[in-house]
Amino acid sequence: MKNDFGIEGTVFNIQRYTIHDGPGIRTEVFFKGCPLRCKWCSNPESMKTELQVGVYTDRCIGVDKCGYCLSTCPQYQDRIIITADNKVAGIDRQKCTNCNKCTESCPANALMTWGQKMSIPDVMKVILADREFYRKSGGGVTLSGGEVLIQWEFARELLKECKKNYLHTCVESALHCRTNILGLIYPYVDLVLTDIKHMDPVKHMEFTGVGNELILKNIKKTVELNKPLVIRIPVVPEHNNSEENIRATAEFIVKELNNRVNQVQLLPYRQLGTEKYTSLGIEYPMADFKPVERSVWEQNIKHLVEIMKSYGIPAVPGTTNKINM
Repeated sequence: MKNDFGIEGTVFNIQRYTIHDGPGIRTEVFFKGCPLRCKWCSNPESMKTELQVGVYTDRCIGVDKCGYCLSTCPQYQDRIIITADNKVAGIDRQKCTNCNKCTESCPANALMTWGQKMSIPDVMKVILADREFYRKSGGGVTLSGGEVLIQWEFARELLKECKKNYLHTCVESALHCRTNILGLIYPYVDLVLTDIKHMDPVKHMEFTGVGNELILKNIKKTVELNKPLVIRIPVVPEHNNSEENIRATAEFIVKELNNRVNQVQLLPYRQLGTEKYTSLGIEYPMADFKPVERSVWEQNIKHLVEIMKSYGIPAVPGTTNKINM
């Protein structure tokens, strides 16, 4: 059902009391849908805009004992896959219409829905519950994803409501979008978080499924529009952690952005979300990656941070350092 705002969005999570994606204590709204397919993505449920069924076989109590999913699915014989011991093993994604009747009926959460439709008032009710925490900590609201700007109209209306309530707003985006969208969103945004995943467009395409030309163009446009900007670099071994790539990134920041960044954060890669890939019937692209010891990647990130600093860039390891606003 549409609301007084005439618009709804698809959200897959709202996380309260976050402290890593913007200053202070924040509420973070995660939008569903993303044009990138980063090999290291830890949120596969964020990739598609539509609602999806997640399957957790180990939670299933057995269709012989329960069977609600079978009785509610209009075509379960073709869509729900059953193991030999009468548990739900998966969904035929080619035939499933994502009506989510099976997830609504499952008492054990063996079948669950990734994503929900929400109105602006729905989201604002959650956000405003913690406004006292924002006031005391200098926090606010962060819109993330997925990719926020796939649903830019919903994001703009939500940001407008946040500003009407005098809340600090942050948008975390890959900036792979039409450049004119930035001018429609940014009047209601106090801080922009974005990534530079690789400076080589060919490597960027290999690792994320898209080139980096539009992203770099939009980062430059963000600076031109005088938006406070934090750039994040996910440091992924065997992908973008070379000194050559970090120096190329530093040169872009200095030469193309005139070093007009509030902070550059170098983030460690962690193999997270693998169980969510399984629930969606998707193979994790980096399943064969062998994680290095913490002491090794920490030292590598510290070394890359020092390279950034040698260019005069305000670079830090991780997300816990205060952002200079």
